[in-house]
Amino acid sequence: MAAPQASRSPVSHVQPRPAVHAATPAGPKPGAAPVAARALPDGMEEYMVHRVMQRVDVVLDQRLREAIATVVQEQTRSVLPRLREEIESVVRHAVYEAVADELASGAPPVSKG
Repeated sequence: MAAPQASRSPVSHVQPRPAVHAATPAGPKPGAAPVAARALPDGMEEYMVHRVMQRVDVVLDQRLREAIATVVQEQTRSVLPRLREEIESVVRHAVYEAVADELASGAPPVSKG
């Protein structure tokens, strides 16, 4: 049982170090309080959250539009050949039916002049 604890000890001892160093500043700067320690004026936190959300909304709107446009273009390119075939088939069939109906009606040709 002592061996598993010894192997866990260095791992658990090493892992928190980067997180602690990353979370704490290198050293306090003269005259500068950490952001979390500063007292915000009344309404300032709500104002900041509102402004950040506005910025996020604008960026997300733009990036999502670009991403969606890219996907739609890619899908359109992949579907285009099949779509052309279907349109051609539908038009050809409609013309055949119209010509057949016209010939079957027995109507005399209309003379110009």
